[in-house]
Amino acid sequence: MKKILIISSGPVGDHFIQRVTETYSSENIYYIIQTKEKEFKDANPARFKFYEFDPTSFYKLANLLKMEFIQVIIAMDNQIEIENTIKNIRVVKKQLRVVVLNQWNMTNEDANVVLVNANEILASRLLDYLPNVPVIAQNVGIGEGEIMEVLVPFGSSFVYRHIGVIEQKNWRIVAIYRNRKLIMPSRRRMIQPNDTLLLVGDPAVLRSVYKAIKRELGQFPEPFGTNILLYIDMNIINHSNIPGLVRRAMYIHEKFKHELIIKIVNPSDIEIIEDIKSLRDLDVVVDIDYDSNDLRATFLHDVKSYHVGLVIVSREMFADYHVRKCLYDVHVPVLKLSEKSFSKVKDVALILSDNRDLEKISATIFDISEQLNFNIELYNYMNEHQEEKEQVIEHFYNLSTIFSKSIKVFKESENPIRALKQKENFVQIIPFTNKLTIRHIYALFSIDSEKLYFKLDDYHQIFIPVQL
Repeated sequence: MKKILIISSGPVGDHFIQRVTETYSSENIYYIIQTKEKEFKDANPARFKFYEFDPTSFYKLANLLKMEFIQVIIAMDNQIEIENTIKNIRVVKKQLRVVVLNQWNMTNEDANVVLVNANEILASRLLDYLPNVPVIAQNVGIGEGEIMEVLVPFGSSFVYRHIGVIEQKNWRIVAIYRNRKLIMPSRRRMIQPNDTLLLVGDPAVLRSVYKAIKRELGQFPEPFGTNILLYIDMNIINHSNIPGLVRRAMYIHEKFKHELIIKIVNPSDIEIIEDIKSLRDLDVVVDIDYDSNDLRATFLHDVKSYHVGLVIVSREMFADYHVRKCLYDVHVPVLKLSEKSFSKVKDVALILSDNRDLEKISATIFDISEQLNFNIELYNYMNEHQEEKEQVIEHFYNLSTIFSKSIKVFKESENPIRALKQKENFVQIIPFTNKLTIRHIYALFSIDSEKLYFKLDDYHQIFIPVQL
């Protein structure tokens, strides 16, 4: 049996003792000192021994401390009495662990005295009731936010998503609470509005997940970043295409209303550079690197330092194998612009595949479509396996109801790429996975429509990372 000494005075101490009597543990015996006696009906006499005296009396306290206690807990309502009680304990027991309810911002250099700040506990508990603030487990694990509870709002990007398609790297959904009932998660379980998710993972990752769950439309390019970066390598891009590329980037900048940064590497045309420099008058950041660099050497640094959430490149740059690898490695969305007009685009085109990567990026697709006023079109190749595709279509229909955004589903008997080539203008959105980084020659004989994205190279394309 482990002996624990509790020294109490005042209503907080009384409430603590009452809670202890309601907590079952056959391994502990509690010795309780009260300055004024109070009865606790639920206290088991075999486990609770009560004493009534002033703990600042050294003689009386020392007599009780002849027993071997593993811990002392002090919950008293007078700071001076607490300090004198600790001094009395230390005369008899030099190393005994003492836990003190601290209501006065007390300090103590004794390593075996633990001061529990009452104000911090109360403030933390009240914080849990604020809307749009994550509830973090304080007394479980290491207490740094590795366990988090999040309410899923009606307009969340997580609503009507299957758990199996949510990328969970360094975090997990371990439980769902719905209508005050616990539901164990499975790959096929669909998240509903007003579900409460219990998350476990790295605290920094969970903070990002919380923002993603609470995110509503109109935030893109967040949560990937806050700014837009147009990257121009004048060794790769045909110089005659640069003015049109810049105009289209300016249009996108105006639509998303986020800061635009134009980064030029390997500058080699003075006239074009001067024209781009003039955009500084329109609050556009122009960053020119006059040293001979390739994208790999500077790109990662630029994305981090400018907090980039969307990278814009020309089709020549995205076609470059090494550039494409760099773009994938930073895990931010990439808009590849063709020579077609962007302002006349009315539709977003999605080609369904056997995987469910489109469901993982569905919230971002709806966000982009909402901000740019695009229609959403899904192309379903009927000659392929349909089970996974039907679940993705169901998910998009559910989201269309939430966001009041109509979608069209086209059932194609021929390859959708051929059908899309007949359209005049559109933006194709594609999950940005590692398979898109392979060289084009290795994808020529593939039947995977995502690997064959370059077949629609004449159109604008947005590549969105599937990882959160």
